[in-house]
Amino acid sequence: MTTEKACKHCNMIYEGDKCPGCGSQEYTEEIKGKLVIIDEQNSEIAKNLKIARKGTYSIRSK
Repeated sequence: MTTEKACKHCNMIYEGDKCPGCGSQEYTEEIKGKLVIIDEQNSEIAKNLKIARKGTYSIRSK
């Protein structure tokens, strides 16, 4: 069973040892909601949240 982790720095959700978005190894497993960014260049939400990469992000985590 794999466990999803949310990076404490950039909120990217990932599986594995370190965040593919920023390289951090600090994470939480308590994810309260998800946001999927498909087109970061044209997404108003991505711009408002300062997300520069495609991926799945935690909306709120502890």
